[in-house]
Amino acid sequence: MSDDEEGMEEEGGPYLGEYEGGRNERNERHGDGKAILPNHDTYEGHYCNGLRNGKGFYKFKNGARYFGYYLDNRKHGPGDFYYLDGSVYKGNWADDKRNGIGTYYYINGDCYEGEWRNHLRHGQGKYTFAATGLVYSGLWKEGKMDGWGELIHEKYRFIGIWKDGKLLGKGRYIFDKLNCQQKGEYVLTPAAPEEKRPDDEGENVTISRWKGQTIEKITEDDVKPKAYTEADATLGENSPATG
Repeated sequence: MSDDEEGMEEEGGPYLGEYEGGRNERNERHGDGKAILPNHDTYEGHYCNGLRNGKGFYKFKNGARYFGYYLDNRKHGPGDFYYLDGSVYKGNWADDKRNGIGTYYYINGDCYEGEWRNHLRHGQGKYTFAATGLVYSGLWKEGKMDGWGELIHEKYRFIGIWKDGKLLGKGRYIFDKLNCQQKGEYVLTPAAPEEKRPDDEGENVTISRWKGQTIEKITEDDVKPKAYTEADATLGENSPATG
């Protein structure tokens, strides 16, 4: 995925490239038309007063493609973007960025379905990890898991809190097939040398460690949580994570 591919659309300056289509009384591109732009990108779709407006198809010279709607030359409304690396986004746009509800299909097979803000995963969303089959459903903030969420595994579910992409705070592991659960909390502790990753910077590297309580039976009060909202981040002992 490369957001730079979305910032290369060109149509301005003294030379606008080749154009075939409708024009208004000021000789501006207006209505349906086809254009070959100065940078050799192509556009076929609707214009209004010289600007891309409405539905259109934009093909970049590098092979990336966008099918969708425009507002004053900027992607706005529903649209599908096919990136050069093979990833695909299908969803809503605003001000030339992924905003609103949309689905992103990554080249490694992962998939995110949910809310976006300014190109980043933000709000309620579900991320499926293709390699492991894990599914995270919960809150996101500026591209990272942040807030209440549920991690679903073939053998268990975890309901708890994430902060800046890391597990932090109270939560519980639920083993539905065994009708039992373990409550506890994740705490940040210094990482041992062998636990550090090659891209970790500095000496103060921390990792999340689970401190679990006694395993207990699931009671009638322990119900599968509903979809989380930003308001859930302020809940206390009666949150889905603590029960």
